[in-house]
Amino acid sequence: MTSELSKISNLPLVESQLSPENQVKIRTEIETETNHLLMKMSATTETKFASVYGPVVSWRYGISLGIDPIGPVSTCSFNCAYCQLGEIEVKTKQRQLFIPTEQILADLQPFAPWDVDVITLSGSGEPTLALNLGEILSLVKSLTQRPTLVLTNATLLGNAAVRQELSNADMVSVKLDAVTPEQLRRVDKPVAGIDLPDILAGIAQFRTGYQGQLGIQTMILAEWDAQGLGEYIQVMQSLSPDEIQINVPKRPKPLKRELEGRGNHAEPSAISYPVRVLKCVSSAYLAEFAQEVTRSTGIPVRYR
Repeated sequence: MTSELSKISNLPLVESQLSPENQVKIRTEIETETNHLLMKMSATTETKFASVYGPVVSWRYGISLGIDPIGPVSTCSFNCAYCQLGEIEVKTKQRQLFIPTEQILADLQPFAPWDVDVITLSGSGEPTLALNLGEILSLVKSLTQRPTLVLTNATLLGNAAVRQELSNADMVSVKLDAVTPEQLRRVDKPVAGIDLPDILAGIAQFRTGYQGQLGIQTMILAEWDAQGLGEYIQVMQSLSPDEIQINVPKRPKPLKRELEGRGNHAEPSAISYPVRVLKCVSSAYLAEFAQEVTRSTGIPVRYR
C-alpha cells in the first residue's frame, strides 16, 4: 500500500508545465485516490483480515477450505479479463511476505477438525508470490492432515525456489489460457517481463520433478480457431498433465476489488456489489472442444 501512495505522490512531476485548470484537476484526482487508499489501510488495520475462508464448493476438487496467503490488497502477476476478484490492485511479479504463517495457522484453528476434501491456497491473487509458500504448505498439511492444493498462474515457475516450495502441495492446478503471446496479453494481461515461452518452460520444468497431481486449467472466453486448438493440443501433449480442466467465466467480474470474490459462486442477482456478466461460449462448443482435446491427447478433460 505504501508503494501505491508513493506512486500517487510522484504523479505531478510535470505540474509546472500544465495549465492552472489541469493542475487543479490533477491535484483533486490525487487527493481522492490518496484518501481512498488511506481509508483502505485504516479499515484493514481496524478489521483483522481473515486468511482462511469457506468452505467453498469447487467443481474440480469438491469441498475446499481456502487459504489466502496474499492478504486484503489483491496482488498478482496477471490482471485477467475475467478475474472474480475484480481489478487487481497491485500488479507485480516480486515475491514478498504478506501474511505470517503463524496467523494462517491460528486462523485455521476454528475450522477444526477440517472436514473438507482439500485445503486450497488461492485467495486474493497469485499464491506463489508469498515467500512463505513452502512453510504454509508443510505446516498446514501437518496440522490438518488434509490434502493441499495450490491454484497458480505459473508465472513464477521459472524460479527454482518456487518450484521446490510448490512441490510440497499434493495437487497443483496451473492456469494456461493462451497459446499465443497476443492471446496471453488479451486474456491474462501479465505484468511486464512475463511472456508465454517462459511460462511454458516453467510448467515443463515443474512437471519434470513434481510427484503430485498436476492439472492444467484453461478459461475459454471465445471460440478458438482450428490453429489455436491444434497448438493447444500440442502443448498439452508436451506438458502431459494428469488432468485438463476447461472452464467458462460463469462467475461475474466485480467492477472493483471485492474480497467476497474469494468465496462461493452466487448468481448476479444475489451479489451485493456491481459486477459485469461475461458472455460464455455455448455448452455444445465447450463439449466439442473438450472431446477433441481428450481424443487427441488421451488426457482426461473435465469441463463445465
